[in-house]
Amino acid sequence: MRKLFTVAIALSFVLAAHAKRPAGEYRIMTCNIRITGLEEDASYPERVWENRRNLCVKTIKDRNPDFFCLQEVIYDSYSWFVDKFGKDYYYFGFVGPEMDPWTEGYHFIGKNVIFFKKSRFEWVSSGTYWLSETPTIAGSMSWGTNRARHCNWVRIRDKKTGQELRLVNTHLDHKSDPARREQIKMVVEECDQYPSWMPQILCGDFNAGIESAPIQFIRTKEDWKEMYEDIHGQGEAGRTYHGFLGEEKGPGHRIDFIFHKGPVETLDATVIKDHDGPMYPSDHYFVVADFRVPLDKD
Repeated sequence: MRKLFTVAIALSFVLAAHAKRPAGEYRIMTCNIRITGLEEDASYPERVWENRRNLCVKTIKDRNPDFFCLQEVIYDSYSWFVDKFGKDYYYFGFVGPEMDPWTEGYHFIGKNVIFFKKSRFEWVSSGTYWLSETPTIAGSMSWGTNRARHCNWVRIRDKKTGQELRLVNTHLDHKSDPARREQIKMVVEECDQYPSWMPQILCGDFNAGIESAPIQFIRTKEDWKEMYEDIHGQGEAGRTYHGFLGEEKGPGHRIDFIFHKGPVETLDATVIKDHDGPMYPSDHYFVVADFRVPLDKD
């Protein structure tokens, strides 16, 4: 029964995806798509990027998001997404001085790229900073982080309503808890610069469960909420990292989140568990949410 209920929820998102959304209502996704070309994946055909990339794109297109945030993007996955989405979406967050020495492969930096619909939004401004004590230095590292981590953001304007929104996309370190604690503080403090009327959506792979220090830190901020929890409560939703094993991976923690602050009302949210037999879009489940922003700032 639970499985049928989950399938019904997922189907409702797909069926509603291509319906025209009312003014001020939006759909967002956060998707860790997995670093491509890793040697550990080579012996599993269903994990190889060239084999799963169509399913990865289909999973996103089926939901028809107004914007989506990707983590772990490198050269070949970036090119694939630009080819498949670039006609209809603006995209930001891949190029930079840390990427310039190479034109292919993985060099221990996976980028957090943001896509947003050309038909609905104007590009107002955007930026990147590194989660370190020297945030303007590309590829910089602090606090014992295992990888150089960064945050990308875009400020966009709804063409119809004139409403501005800010989308923030990050990926906290996968090894060091002290680093994750400092990294999330930095992200939250940067967002706090903006006025209370500015809707801000923070997506990402936090590499931290709901009871962890980084997530508990956000909970201490009264103005930050999380979209999945707005609908389903703060209890454990189960793992979003599944290592290409799906439900066979067993119990675990949700580490992929969509936080928000400012005038935002969550309408629906779900964890997407699409797969084609043993093939999954990624080693993470994607998360999708619908939300509304009031049409005035009062």
